[in-house]
Amino acid sequence: MRDHNYFVYILASRSGVLYIGVTNNLERRIVEHETGLFDGFTKKYKCDRLVYFELTSEVTSALEREKQLKGWSRFKKMSLIKTLNPEWKDLSRPDPSTPSNSARDDK
Repeated sequence: MRDHNYFVYILASRSGVLYIGVTNNLERRIVEHETGLFDGFTKKYKCDRLVYFELTSEVTSALEREKQLKGWSRFKKMSLIKTLNPEWKDLSRPDPSTPSNSARDDK
């Protein structure tokens, strides 16, 4: 049996618009949002910074969590983001202040 991962994620625009989504491939989905591959909310409001995500192995859990978060107030969503990402950094980008242990980076 194959293991699956599902992500519930929150994107933000520079102006503070929030978007909540679910995917089974977070890296691919973020690239789609960043490049505006599909017309829709994130393209219209330029939501392209990953500010929060959760991982689960159950698709039903991911969909339930997405629905729960979408029902929250803006304040509660912002508080959740601040618990794990107080500076609202784009989590899809490497942090230049963190040293890398990758041999690839030593070349």
